[in-house]
Amino acid sequence: MLTDNHQRLIEAAIQAKEYAYAPYSKFRVGAAFLCADDTIVKGANVENASWGGTICAERTAVVKAVSEGQKDFTALAVTSDVVAPISPCGICRQVLREFCASDMPIFLVPADYPKKDAEDGGILEVTAGSLLPHSFGPEDLELPKQPTSP
Repeated sequence: MLTDNHQRLIEAAIQAKEYAYAPYSKFRVGAAFLCADDTIVKGANVENASWGGTICAERTAVVKAVSEGQKDFTALAVTSDVVAPISPCGICRQVLREFCASDMPIFLVPADYPKKDAEDGGILEVTAGSLLPHSFGPEDLELPKQPTSP
């Protein structure tokens, strides 16, 4: 069952999608983070003609939050125009790994939410850790290293 804060978070992700700039792929995505202080930070995907300059909604939200001093996240919601839950891409998963606890809930929200005949409106709830198992993170940089030869 979704909490009131989780419902607010989902609504924020849906609102964020409206600001997506996706003239090339036509694939709009909205994301929203719930911070520990109950603040919600939204992001939308922003495409670029050079493709490499494109930034996904999840990373937009992370960059906005971190640049505003927010780094303690308790949940994430992601939605698109697809009527099935869509998962973050690989690079977004790695960026989420940097800032999110492995047990943090992520709500993957279908475009036709709430589905009347589906539990929790058709949302797929996963965790940050389940999206990127055996991940590489900041603590791995502190592991002992084998000396290199001269």
